[in-house]
Amino acid sequence: MNHRIQLDRYKQEIADLYTRRSPTYDSSDWHFQIARRLVEFGQVSSGQQVLDIATGTGHAALATAEIVGSTGRVVGVDIAAGMLDRARQKALELNLNNTELLLADAETLDFANNSFDRIFCSSAFIWMSDLHSALTLWHKFLKPGGIIGIHAFADTAFVAGVVTQKVAEKYGIAFNMSKPTGTVEKCHSLLENAGFEKVDIKIEQNGSYITLEKAKSMWAGISHPAPGQYPPPLSALSPEDLAQAKTEFEVELAALETECGVWNDITTFYVSGRKSVEGTRKILSC
Repeated sequence: MNHRIQLDRYKQEIADLYTRRSPTYDSSDWHFQIARRLVEFGQVSSGQQVLDIATGTGHAALATAEIVGSTGRVVGVDIAAGMLDRARQKALELNLNNTELLLADAETLDFANNSFDRIFCSSAFIWMSDLHSALTLWHKFLKPGGIIGIHAFADTAFVAGVVTQKVAEKYGIAFNMSKPTGTVEKCHSLLENAGFEKVDIKIEQNGSYITLEKAKSMWAGISHPAPGQYPPPLSALSPEDLAQAKTEFEVELAALETECGVWNDITTFYVSGRKSVEGTRKILSC
């Protein structure tokens, strides 16, 4: 893996976004909590080899490194240099010498087949350009009997995205957000079609009330990358229609406000699958 990577414009915008977010990314413990849960469900044990996809500031990678110990190894990859800098600093502070953190594109990795006992992707799977292709690639890296664990989010999750979808539909625009992974059935199909078996999905209800102003500030517009879509879907609108769409977005949010604020659902799916012991299960075309 090189210290420089070639990214298309979609991924470069994601990398830039998360590098900008890196100084404050750990200010909320939500990402840390769900990463820990993902690792728990992944049944990690001492001595294992683990790959953490889109490791960010290292929540899943560092939690895993503490479990696998000195006889194990954890490789974390991410496209955002700023996030990796934070992860490396945290690994250094924890004296975790069994962890390697690499600047790399998760969809073009070139690890040897059957290299890892576990693969995790915490909070980032929906950002992949091609979900099926990513899963089939990662399937190759798993040892027979190995487990993959990813987060997915319900199609009701993230109120700003859900309301943006509703508004965009009025203009004939598809704004996907969590739709590709938004149901248990979709998650099952994604993993099974990529060759995984014994697919298991645990659902946890997360979320909180946020202020109306905070909800309004989550307007995607055209300056923020959209998961799995480039250019941002709303960039198809004229400046006048974009301004009108934002107004409609704010009106829709205001209608959701209660005495407690606006409910921001973050229903989380902990999705796991196993590579067959033979490692030869047929991968279906998408």
